[in-house]
Amino acid sequence: MDIKPIRTDADYRATLTTIETLMTAEPDTPQGEHLDVLVTLVEAYERKHFPLEPPDPIAAIRFEMERKGLTPKDLEPMIGRSNRVYEILNRKRPLTLAMIRRLHRSLDIPAESLIGLPNEGVPAWGVEEPAGRYGTTD
Repeated sequence: MDIKPIRTDADYRATLTTIETLMTAEPDTPQGEHLDVLVTLVEAYERKHFPLEPPDPIAAIRFEMERKGLTPKDLEPMIGRSNRVYEILNRKRPLTLAMIRRLHRSLDIPAESLIGLPNEGVPAWGVEEPAGRYGTTD
């Protein structure tokens, strides 16, 4: 088993090619163990070089709405009146912590997804929170 660190893009591509040849290897065989080690190396390289962006809260809400066949009206118990729902969905107003909690409980959207940073540069929540509440004045 010839294993070396993945340091460059060329190393990465070569390792992926090797993994491809080992995909049919049986577990608990030398080839299977070689595959396991290479996959671990690739995962570490990808975590470092291709980090995932945090999910967009509004995209997460829209995804769940589509998946569950919900309309903006169905979000009113979690967000507020229809005008507030549309402000949230159109990124005119950020989610508050209370909204995040209700959406998480009612729609089973992971809280991490709802707290993620939006693409528009508007904070996910907290605009309606008093300034300095979390120890910052930013």
